[in-house]
Amino acid sequence: MAEQDENAAEPPTHGDDLAGAFGRNVRRRRDEAGLTLEQLSERSSVSRAMLSKVERGEKSPTIGIASRIAHALDASLSDLVGAPAAAASGVAVVMRKDERPVFRDPETGFERHMVSAAPGAGGAELIVHYLPAQVSMGLLPAYPPGTEKQVVVLKGTLTVAIGGITETLDPGDSLFFQADTDHGFANRTNAPCEYIMVITRRI
Repeated sequence: MAEQDENAAEPPTHGDDLAGAFGRNVRRRRDEAGLTLEQLSERSSVSRAMLSKVERGEKSPTIGIASRIAHALDASLSDLVGAPAAAASGVAVVMRKDERPVFRDPETGFERHMVSAAPGAGGAELIVHYLPAQVSMGLLPAYPPGTEKQVVVLKGTLTVAIGGITETLDPGDSLFFQADTDHGFANRTNAPCEYIMVITRRI
């Protein structure tokens, strides 16, 4: 039997395995970048103690902390969660619903479901977000220049803050914006919200 590549990304995570796989992927990316915990802490504005717990799988990060770690490592959140590998050109790929890599925020109940069967193919990721009632994700850090986000609301009402501008979206409403500025998503109603997001990274 062939030996497993210890540097390979962890497979997609489902539910409770998030903390362990996420932490191992953070440690792998940090090692590849030649960063100490202190250096990653400075880059991400996440405490060394928190980073250490995340890497050991002792702590599931909130969406805000996970995003800051991903940006500091020049990685996508999907990479750290354990997205499936992009398919080769010309090959059809199916990902079943129960195979989705899922990120769950332990504090808010927010869920991020990767639904791209081949994320990164064509430079885009397709994601479904579930925001419980009266939950805010807070402000997320700016993405690299050239990153674009498109959102369409399926259920509930979504409030989006982008660089000092606030937009409220109802079911069927859509929004496009450049994600190279701080931005955030919130559900300020008493009903859950579900929306689709497409993230496009242009080189």
